Amino acid sequence: MPSVVSCLLMNEDGEILILKRSDKVKTYKDCWSAITGYVEENEEPINTAYKEIREEVGLEKKDIFLLKEGKPIVFTDFYNEKRFEWIVHPFLFKTLNKGKIQIDWEHTNYSWIKPEEIVKFRTVPRLKNVVLGLFK
Repeated sequence: MPSVVSCLLMNEDGEILILKRSDKVKTYKDCWSAITGYVEENEEPINTAYKEIREEVGLEKKDIFLLKEGKPIVFTDFYNEKRFEWIVHPFLFKTLNKGKIQIDWEHTNYSWIKPEEIVKFRTVPRLKNVVLGLFK
């Protein structure tokens, strides 16, 4: 069962960063997502989180700080008639460098939104649960 991280970045205005997935990724093309990535074997989810934030939006560990780690979310989903079983490790980070965001090839766009606005977007599965769970 794949284990992934889902990292929300929050700015000084209380907004969270969401990213629109490109058509170059394998799953959930054109859906809005958080910063995500697979947890590799023998890797701690928090280390994956820092790595993915650096790779996907160009922020270093010194640019962010961890606010909260949520409980893992386990679920099954179907995408393009394939079954996926996921373990999602949610994290909430704060950044004071919202203007420094540089997205990579995995995304076509990004936006800063209020957490409650997530319901207005077509997102990857369970992103709304991640957001609501981290902001309880």
